[in-house]
Amino acid sequence: MQPKQAVNQVLKQFDILPESLPDISVEQLYTLIPEPALFHLPGKRQDTLFVSVLLHGNEPTGFLAVQKLLQKYQGQLLPRNLTLFFGNTQAARFNLRRLDNQPDFNRIWPGTPLSDSPETAWTQQICDVMKSRATFASIDVHNNTGLNPHYACINKLEDNFLHLGSLFGRLLVHFTHPKGVQSGAFAEFCPAVTLECGRPDQPHGVEHVFQFIDSCLHLQAFPVNPVVRQDVDIYHTVAQVTVDERVAFSFNDDTTDLSLNLDLERLNFTEIQAGTVFGKVKGSRMPLLARDNDGQPITEKFFRLADGQLQITRPTMPSMLTLNERVIRQDCLCYLMERLEF
Repeated sequence: MQPKQAVNQVLKQFDILPESLPDISVEQLYTLIPEPALFHLPGKRQDTLFVSVLLHGNEPTGFLAVQKLLQKYQGQLLPRNLTLFFGNTQAARFNLRRLDNQPDFNRIWPGTPLSDSPETAWTQQICDVMKSRATFASIDVHNNTGLNPHYACINKLEDNFLHLGSLFGRLLVHFTHPKGVQSGAFAEFCPAVTLECGRPDQPHGVEHVFQFIDSCLHLQAFPVNPVVRQDVDIYHTVAQVTVDERVAFSFNDDTTDLSLNLDLERLNFTEIQAGTVFGKVKGSRMPLLARDNDGQPITEKFFRLADGQLQITRPTMPSMLTLNERVIRQDCLCYLMERLEF
């Protein structure tokens, strides 16, 4: 049974890390850090790198990369000031995105459409604190549950954002929806990036994030020249797709309203054509809802029902398709993207 967690509106901040943090398991982290907290660590450069991990409790790659970083610099002064934010440690205890009584920790940041709450109070405090600390850049680390490559997400198409994202890899995704995400809030005062690092059980994801954070700690400044167009592939999110909450769906039960294809996640970051089938539908009700970046419904632009099949109506590129039914209910089925020329 999931515990009922009291939420403190006052953000906890520390200048020293728990001694056993570099070696503790992610499942036991809640015993050291029972609620969201900031840790401010000194470095040679005074501008601060901000790193956020475990906004979703079942996405541990960022935490494991931070552990590796702390082990490397144990007993040494960091190359620049580093502020670490540990998010949903209570959900990490159970390897869950969030507990049933919690909001999504990556939907509660300034700009969120959600009502004021203790959670939105401490995200506002975090932003206020980091605005005062000359934040060099912000890194928020996530995993996918489906088959996805590593890629960096940015909220603005400005040079420093492009440089920061391209330091992680050539595949970039520009998005402005959903609202209330950590990178979107920080993008208002510093270059910010969300890292999507594949599945959580892949060691090369940890290594990739560790190397990226370490590079950012050493980066004196972002290049003056713009990112070369040929050096990156940029896609823009045009729709978020959810399953209608009234619709029963499954990947392995043909009797449900919507029976999704078992190989659906293999379509991630693949340019699919009109007519591509996502699954089978019983009845005449459209089981999905697609919304644009302003939250407006645009389902008919991308989906149709034909002979009991759920089909794509136009060329597009999906991302974050997953077979995890709980994640689909808590978040979405996928995002749809188009290539962006800049």
